[in-house]
Amino acid sequence: MFRFLRDHGIIERNLILMGVLTLITVSIGGLVQIVPLFTIETTIERVEGVRPYTPLELAGRDIYVREGCYVCHSQMVRPFRDEAERYGPYSLAAESMYDHPFQWGSKRTGPDLARLGGKYSDDWHAAHLRSPRAVVPESVMPPYAFLDRPLDIGAIEAKLKAQRTLGTPYTDEMIANARADLEAQASADADASGFASRYARARQGVFDGNPREVTEMDALVAYLQMLGTLVQFRDVTPDQVRQQ
Repeated sequence: MFRFLRDHGIIERNLILMGVLTLITVSIGGLVQIVPLFTIETTIERVEGVRPYTPLELAGRDIYVREGCYVCHSQMVRPFRDEAERYGPYSLAAESMYDHPFQWGSKRTGPDLARLGGKYSDDWHAAHLRSPRAVVPESVMPPYAFLDRPLDIGAIEAKLKAQRTLGTPYTDEMIANARADLEAQASADADASGFASRYARARQGVFDGNPREVTEMDALVAYLQMLGTLVQFRDVTPDQVRQQ
């Protein structure tokens, strides 16, 4: 031991030797951390209720990312008392398992949105997006009235296929019915029996108040109204929550 401490200067003066020994040390540490992960099916505890996004919600999520909403809003309630009292139960890893990438965020100019779904009406969300200060006078959010334009659904099947390659369990049936499911969810009168069987707890309605066409506003509001509604926390045991 003392001899090593006395001779360590040999290593420090030999850059090649130090580089090789550093690589060996880092490799051993990496293997110790990574190898055990291959012996388990998943590192995320499965929680009942979590499902893939509907085609309309997925389109809304893409708009949410495109417009940079994650820059000012986080989607992660941290396990602190003040956060739980303000936003609700703290976030579970399973709630983000189909997010590519996740939307946890790192800054809150506006409130956290992890438990936003169902807190306000569809009309409130649409009005808030069109003119934020008409609803919340102190808001610094820019207006998004331009989202009242038609939603491009031409690539919705391809979007589901892309998500499946990343691990989201979209079935062939879901992909084949993607366009029909999107249109059914954005209509209050459409037959949504097939859609409902594929996506549990998915709301159907005219999210932007305009029944004549499916708009980007429909998609974004549908996505916002889903956030935090899939897991029924009254059915989640404390052990399940601690394991997340």
